[in-house]
Amino acid sequence: MSMDAVLRAAGLTKQVSSPEGTLTILDDVSLEIARGESVAVVGPSGSGKTTLLAILAGLDRPTRGQVWLGTEELTALDEDGRALLRARRVGFVFQSFHLIQSLSALENVMLPLELAGETRAAAVARETLASVGLAARTGHYPKQLSGGEQQRVAIARAFVMRPEVLFADEPTGNLDSATGERIGRLLFDLNAESQTTLVLVTHERDLAGRCDRTIQIEAGKVVR
Repeated sequence: MSMDAVLRAAGLTKQVSSPEGTLTILDDVSLEIARGESVAVVGPSGSGKTTLLAILAGLDRPTRGQVWLGTEELTALDEDGRALLRARRVGFVFQSFHLIQSLSALENVMLPLELAGETRAAAVARETLASVGLAARTGHYPKQLSGGEQQRVAIARAFVMRPEVLFADEPTGNLDSATGERIGRLLFDLNAESQTTLVLVTHERDLAGRCDRTIQIEAGKVVR
């Protein structure tokens, strides 16, 4: 593993059972991502992009293969160990926001801080929401926010712990093009400011074009 690699995967294979037999979603994928790099994962629908992202982030396990985050082997940890590592070092932005509906914007962003025992959770969360332009929306609940605003809350929640690696799965996929463009800009601005490594799944050419590098997946294999 090169000195500046923050994320490395070796021989990742993911297979699932289906009525048609065993389906191979990922097929012997190996890659390395440098600290501070922004990488777009692109490819047709059903090619394995989201599964790859979930395994790299420790949200899912491969059938075979290893993932290292820094010097820690993510794939050697049990579910609790992976959850602990994610909480400390990883942020994740989902296409469908994944906000907790019964919590306000402020409470959604406070949650990872509170779980980590941060005593200034409210102040830090307020500051982070202000950085995404939502200072006036802290008391609003997800259903009172537009799609773009919900995604900004989700981005604030992902960045609030200053993660080493931020994963984003189609972060503009549920938004109209103008809102998507603003969210894309925000993501890259915050990423540059936080000096986070960004791994992004997207169908948007403009978003992929802003990344340092593109990894293309087809039928579960990295083709470039």
